[in-house]
Amino acid sequence: MASTARVFNGCRALFSPAKSASPKPTATVASTTTTVAKQSKKSAVKKSTEKPVKTPRRKKLVRSSGILKPSPISPVLAHFLGVSESARTEAVKKIWEYIKSNELQASRSLKPSIINPTNKKEIICDEKLKTIFDGKDRVGFLEIAKLLTPHFVKTT
Repeated sequence: MASTARVFNGCRALFSPAKSASPKPTATVASTTTTVAKQSKKSAVKKSTEKPVKTPRRKKLVRSSGILKPSPISPVLAHFLGVSESARTEAVKKIWEYIKSNELQASRSLKPSIINPTNKKEIICDEKLKTIFDGKDRVGFLEIAKLLTPHFVKTT
C-alpha cells in the first residue's frame, strides 16, 4: 500500500472503496425524500440526453488494395500455386504452408547435411522452391517477399 501511495502521490480517491449503486437506508424521512428527488432529477436528465436511434447505414464495398489485391503472376509462380492470379499475402501463405509441410525450415529438417539446425530463420530450398527463388539453395525468411517481387506483374 505504501508503494502504491507513493506512485499516485497519496491520492486518496484512488484508494477509497467504490460507492454502491443503491442508496443506503436511513432513519429519517426527510433524507429519503431528498434522495428520491435527486434520483428522479437524474433520471429526467438522462431521458432528455438519450441519443436518437441510428438508422443502419449501407455497407461499404470493401475493395482489395495493395498487397491484398489479386494480381497476375508469373508462369513459374502460377505453376507452384496452381492459380493464374494471387494476392501477395496468399502467395506467401501458400509458400509457408509448403515449407512447413515438407519440413524445409532448418530447425525442423531431419537431413544430416544441415550445418546449423537451430536456425529457424533459414529455409532450405528444394527443386520446386529453387524455381521461384532464383535457384538459391538457402533463403532467409525475410528474403521471401523480396524474391517474390519479380513474379508479380505490375498492372497500370
